[in-house]
Amino acid sequence: MSVYVDEIRDYTRVARMRGLRHTHWCHLLADTENELHAFAARLGLRRSWFQAHDIRWHYDVTPNKRALALQLGAQEADRHFVAQLMDQRRAAIGRPTFGAVPNPAAAVEVRDMCFRCPTFPLVPRALMATHIAEHHPETLEN
Repeated sequence: MSVYVDEIRDYTRVARMRGLRHTHWCHLLADTENELHAFAARLGLRRSWFQAHDIRWHYDVTPNKRALALQLGAQEADRHFVAQLMDQRRAAIGRPTFGAVPNPAAAVEVRDMCFRCPTFPLVPRALMATHIAEHHPETLEN
């Protein structure tokens, strides 16, 4: 059983849209929810900050909390490892997996979140420009 922190990312657009104070954060993940909650408590995170998104359950943590998590024994995880972890969680609840692999060249399709959509749907990166043109034409420069 282990606890992980992924890479710090810039979420300025999301933070501004939601009126959040912090603009850069990462995710605290674990093999089990119980282990995640126990570790989060050690970091001083409130249980109400837990994000129970289907298989993507996690806590958001700021750079300072990430550093503390690493000092307390969390392991660094890149996005490929996180994809593998999500695949494991899918398999654990009997859902189809996507065969996440650590080799980025083997990835079938890269998807990005469309922050203009209310539910932030994942859109294939190759189709993002088309998605913006079709669903958010008001954002395009004339």
